[in-house]
Amino acid sequence: MNRFLLLLLLAVAILPCRADNATPSPSASATGAPSPSAVPIPSASPQHSPRPSPTPTPGPLAPSTLPGRGLAQHDFFFAGEAHTQDMYIVRKGKVVWSYHSPIAKPEISDAVLMSNGDVLFAHMGGLTEIDSDKKIVWNLDAPPGTQIHTAQPIGHDRVLYIQNGPAPAIFVVNKVTGKTELQLPLEAGNLKNVHPQFRHARLTAAGTLIVAHMDMGEIREYDVTGKVIWSWKVPTHRGPWGVERLATGNTLLSDGGHTVYEVNPKGDIVWQFTQTDAPDYRFWLLQNVYRLPNGNTMLVNWFNQWTGTPDPSNLPLQAIEVTPDKKVTWALRSWTPPAALGPATTIQLLDDSSIIPEHVHFGDIH
Repeated sequence: MNRFLLLLLLAVAILPCRADNATPSPSASATGAPSPSAVPIPSASPQHSPRPSPTPTPGPLAPSTLPGRGLAQHDFFFAGEAHTQDMYIVRKGKVVWSYHSPIAKPEISDAVLMSNGDVLFAHMGGLTEIDSDKKIVWNLDAPPGTQIHTAQPIGHDRVLYIQNGPAPAIFVVNKVTGKTELQLPLEAGNLKNVHPQFRHARLTAAGTLIVAHMDMGEIREYDVTGKVIWSWKVPTHRGPWGVERLATGNTLLSDGGHTVYEVNPKGDIVWQFTQTDAPDYRFWLLQNVYRLPNGNTMLVNWFNQWTGTPDPSNLPLQAIEVTPDKKVTWALRSWTPPAALGPATTIQLLDDSSIIPEHVHFGDIH
């Protein structure tokens, strides 16, 4: 009996020690919380810039008196990444059309006003086309775990878009038949972090596609077979955001920070605009950038609503227009009624009615 009691006491003393030193199961860490490998990867990253937005230094964000004629400088279509989906058409200095989504969906990353009055826009959760009466005429939802941040109409029947995700790809879909007519795989910097993979992409006059690989810090040009025929690394190591091929063959892009580059086919920087070129105009984050018919460049300055709200006494700019010698000729700042436009991402000028945005092609796809 004494021997049995002694063995029992020894077993009781040993058991806690063995439990304290046991190897944690694969689904739990030593603290009892799920281990990193067991934590599910979210299907969508938070709806904000993939890296901290480069906020302006303290002080006035722009001169009290701005150059140009304000809303009357250009006729334009306006959309932006914000908490809500809002779009506007401004003509002769007044808002003549507006859209406010009845559904709480954020972040219009790309939008195109087509020649028939329809608007095609990418809103992270998919693609939507509405007519001038604001009725949905076509919609495509992004599959779970993916996002769509850029799209471009090809004629009135097809749409090209890029799908961020664990298997990112370029797609061309036929809106009439509902069939995917082309799918080309893309490389991304991180297949598990979907949100920052890609932003703007635009077709060129040659029928190729220029893509901003945001999480790789690189611009790549693809032919219709998916072959990379040109690429350029952003020297600031930031993620490129807006990109377009110019009539000269050069490429214009923003670095997702405070710098815009014009690069020739050899990869040489032939023009550059930075915050120091316009010290009185403070930028939050430059998104889309456009070369205008008059040779000037329009820079779209995005304000990140996910980091706060604008200061009514020091409102940020939404866009500036600069000459080749970097003189600011126009600045847009319209945050209050009757034209409370909100954060800016896309500003499509409407001054020239002969421009047909959907008259583009990808290889032999028209």
